Amino acid sequence: MSIIATMSAGIEAGAVAVSWLLVTVLPFLPDNLPEHPEKIMIVVGFGGQFLFAMRFIIQWIRSEGARKSVIPVVFWYFSIGGGSVLLLYAIWRQDPVIICGQGLGLFIYARNLFFVYREARESAK
Repeated sequence: MSIIATMSAGIEAGAVAVSWLLVTVLPFLPDNLPEHPEKIMIVVGFGGQFLFAMRFIIQWIRSEGARKSVIPVVFWYFSIGGGSVLLLYAIWRQDPVIICGQGLGLFIYARNLFFVYREARESAK
């Protein structure tokens, strides 16, 4: 079993555990939800896409307000959040293309946050 397959199985086990918790806490959900972890993972995938899309909405609103292109710090946090959730989803799907894309993206987003905070620290001196 490859490392990605092992990670995928772990993620699926987590989805089953979350399903049991949801069925217990929200009794109106179908009892057989834990038998279908893919339903939870689809929600996770859409959640990641939502977080990823929010960064563009925030950037658009800030740029419109400033009347120029602006990338606020929160853009990078939404990038990391959305990218992390999508990477989790990609590992579950065992999709090497999305894994590579999101993995590299996370490095770039974190690096940009490093630059933002380094600049802020230098400006404060």
